Amino acid sequence: MKKVVFLIAVVVLIIVGLKYLPELEKVSTEKVYWFIPDGLRAEPDLFTIYKWAQEGKLPNIKKMMDNGSYGYSIPDFPSHTPTNFAALLTGAHPIVHGIADGPMHIEGYPLAKPSVPGFASTAKKVDPIWKVLEDAGKKVALLSIPGSTPPELENGITVRGRWGGWGADTPAIVYEPMEKLTERKEAGKAFRLFYLGQKLTEFVIKGKAVSWSNVPSSFSPAVETKLDAYSLSIYAYIFDSTDDNEKNYDSVIFSLDKKSEFMNLKQGAWSDWKDVDLKWKEQPFESQIRIKVIKLWPEDGNFRIRLFFNNMNKFITEPSEVALEMTEAIGPMIDFVDNWPAQLIYEDEDKEAFFEEAMDSLAWHKKAAGFVMNKYSPDALIQDTYTPNQMLESRWWMRNIDKNHPDYAGPEKEKEAWDDVLKMYQGIDAILGEAIKNADEKTLIVFSSDHGVIPLYKQVRINNLFAQKGWLKFTIDEKTGEPTIDWNNTKAIYMKMAHVYVNPDGLGGDWKRGSGLEYDKLREEVMKAIAELQDDNGKKPLVQAVKWEDAPKYFELPTDRIGDIVLEVMPGYQWWEEVTEDLRIFTAPLSSGYKQAVNAKTTKGMWTPFMMMGPGVKKGYALKDPISHVDQMPTILKLLSVDIPSYVQGRVLSEILK
Repeated sequence: MKKVVFLIAVVVLIIVGLKYLPELEKVSTEKVYWFIPDGLRAEPDLFTIYKWAQEGKLPNIKKMMDNGSYGYSIPDFPSHTPTNFAALLTGAHPIVHGIADGPMHIEGYPLAKPSVPGFASTAKKVDPIWKVLEDAGKKVALLSIPGSTPPELENGITVRGRWGGWGADTPAIVYEPMEKLTERKEAGKAFRLFYLGQKLTEFVIKGKAVSWSNVPSSFSPAVETKLDAYSLSIYAYIFDSTDDNEKNYDSVIFSLDKKSEFMNLKQGAWSDWKDVDLKWKEQPFESQIRIKVIKLWPEDGNFRIRLFFNNMNKFITEPSEVALEMTEAIGPMIDFVDNWPAQLIYEDEDKEAFFEEAMDSLAWHKKAAGFVMNKYSPDALIQDTYTPNQMLESRWWMRNIDKNHPDYAGPEKEKEAWDDVLKMYQGIDAILGEAIKNADEKTLIVFSSDHGVIPLYKQVRINNLFAQKGWLKFTIDEKTGEPTIDWNNTKAIYMKMAHVYVNPDGLGGDWKRGSGLEYDKLREEVMKAIAELQDDNGKKPLVQAVKWEDAPKYFELPTDRIGDIVLEVMPGYQWWEEVTEDLRIFTAPLSSGYKQAVNAKTTKGMWTPFMMMGPGVKKGYALKDPISHVDQMPTILKLLSVDIPSYVQGRVLSEILK
């Protein structure tokens, strides 16, 4: 009898042990790698990345499809970077996180410049995921994440949070001779970072080369210029090396003192990286520079030269020593291609410069993913690059992909464009692969984006309309083409990316939202004028104009950081802030893609990928319907066993969990 009881007990123990064995073997989620490349479109009709993956073109995305869950995600209005990085990283809509736009305006401050910068960490009204994770005891690293600076992490790593107004940011600069400004004047403020900041293209004096030594003779009179940037001065000696009895300027020697050669380049060539000393707020720091001669005009020595600086330095990383460690290990940071507004769109040769820079940026970010994971061993690494957005918005590709674009050039150009775009997506896939390779079995891998990009046909210069109506007054600088708004005598103005401000008494001084019968009357007149706008093809660009008090209901926007009217635009058209002397309203831009003020809920081209792979996530599971951006953060926290904050509006995606 005792033997029988003993045997029964053994059997019971075995059964119980087998029942709970999977739990004992279950791997918990302790880390997360979240890759959020900016502007990476993915949807089931045109940018079919999951189909490309099945065809073997994107092997790491295919790996995530097989070993995780995947689908599409829908951004929040106005469908651009600051709002949707905030949505992803807080799990809340703009009505809660507060980022209604990039440049935001609040009462009590002049409208002439933003009073709340949407890319700054200080603009968010609630904590992002990195604060939540750090409070839960996790070590976090942030690489090129909008909204992460000034740094909020106390014990983590922050590398160049884009445009947060913190640290020594050193964007690349293009240089052209002053005489080229005449043909560029119409661009106005488009040569300034975000139209308000430092110059991204500088027009400099070109003259006869004097006081040079140790330089070759020129078979046409050599010319020179000086390129100043960040307290560095580089002299350029532009000469004709061909003895052919014709003017044929073809080479540039760069020097720091007109005596010793710094670089010697011909058109189309990039230099190697060179060490330089720069200054930020009179504080010196070490950096690196490379130069590309984008174009030389052989007949007169005119030039288009690009100076690209290491995007990382001790003043833009926290801790500061990270900049030197990463530079020495993987080379100077090439964060993303071009800038905003785009500069590499004006000459045919800009396309080559753009594409080379784009591929270099993706190669750098691939190395960075592995280096940060191995060197610093963070519990969470969140990484971004702006390159996909820049490529899909640029002049060179979307217009050839889209058969309906007015500049569509036929099947051959379309194939070339798709080949280039695929290379960009493969670069993104390679970054993802590097992270997967360096992750352990306890790491959750997440892949998403902030918004897609759709084709751009026309820009709608609403402020030219307002000027025609007498509601907006401005002057144009005859030398530069830059406009100046007469705020005191301006009653209505459109401001990026979807907002119109109105006041019958003028918009000068500290802005205060209007009220009363005259205010209501003017607002109705402005809305009516915009609604009546019609292109020469009969299309009206306005989808809807929403009063500020109704914006929470229509767009989930906070009423304290928006204009008097919020505008949704028809796909293909883009609201544009700049004014011009000719007061034209509809113009054909050089750029061929955009996303601002488009409603992503009705436009698939705004959708983004969503993929998740790791412990606790179903394998090979395709989501039936698109999710909302705000659903991603709470799902990550759930898998990491971290409490979800009360302000989070998204839901946990229980359907993808085991």
